[in-house]
Amino acid sequence: MSGKTALAVALALATAVSQAFAEPCLRGVNLSGADFGPTPGRPNFDYAYPDAAAFDRLAANGGTAVRLPFRWERLQPKPNAPFDKGELARLDGAVKAANAAGLTVIVDPHDYAYYRGKRIGSADAPVAQFVDLWKRLATHFKGNPRTVFSLMNEPYDVQAADWAKTSQAAVDAIRKTGALQMIIVPGTAYTGAHSWSSELAVGRNDVEMARVSDPLGRMAYDFHQYLDADFSGRQPECSGAERALKAIDDVTAWLRAGGRRGFLGEFAASERPDCVAALTAMVRKMNDAPDAWIGWTAWGAGAWWPKDYPFNLEPTDAGERPQMAALKPLMANGGSACDLGGRS
Repeated sequence: MSGKTALAVALALATAVSQAFAEPCLRGVNLSGADFGPTPGRPNFDYAYPDAAAFDRLAANGGTAVRLPFRWERLQPKPNAPFDKGELARLDGAVKAANAAGLTVIVDPHDYAYYRGKRIGSADAPVAQFVDLWKRLATHFKGNPRTVFSLMNEPYDVQAADWAKTSQAAVDAIRKTGALQMIIVPGTAYTGAHSWSSELAVGRNDVEMARVSDPLGRMAYDFHQYLDADFSGRQPECSGAERALKAIDDVTAWLRAGGRRGFLGEFAASERPDCVAALTAMVRKMNDAPDAWIGWTAWGAGAWWPKDYPFNLEPTDAGERPQMAALKPLMANGGSACDLGGRS
């Protein structure tokens, strides 16, 4: 390709991005259900995609985006093979319903960097299988500018250096399809903000994941941050809140230092007033740093969560839970506007 041709292609891509794919300002929730149950499972019995009413409710609360978890094994029962038609139709139906409500959908294979219990990059689940998944997803959704591609939920037990290479292979595969969507890239070790710059047994996310790049510059890093003592999101207490808030500050500094962007894909609080206050403070930090953060999605909404689940964001007979009541004014209309920073 000549220099003039390469320049023309680059300009055409930039024009396409600016005209059809506006910079995302993602503020909303995770809507669980399609990630539930054993695989393959029975639809609407073991697992279920959210219905239109769930998306409409989020939009009515000011949300601009929904993170939509689903299982890789259900969508693609055999590696390197076409998607299951029924499961793809269910995923498509949810995406269309969310878009109809005015939401951008963050497509989220919720598999922790495993396929049928085998870690991505192992002999039983080679990286090529993960790349094939994203080739197919990107090809399928590339015509929908109201989608964002989140590579994988919470990889763990994989070396940071290896995961960075795997992520790069997926990013490259997505771009080769012609897809222009924003790509969200997690780190390893459950992609925790609190440990992003720590020397872990699997290596350093801040060092290794910084090597991942996108030729279109439409990439953000995925972080998760809970408030309990070990940051696992298993307990309703929030004794880790002070350290969690510092972690957001530290990640913001890392993002700004490298001209990078971040997305907080999971965080939560119980109804305890001190926990709701910490949740609010965390969101405000991101809303106040739009040059670094493209948004956030709180955990966890969805009709199938037990009523006593401490992080349930579904309303009760008495109305909105305290967590959602706190998030509502921080979404599109009440939160400070995203700074698009002149990016195309």
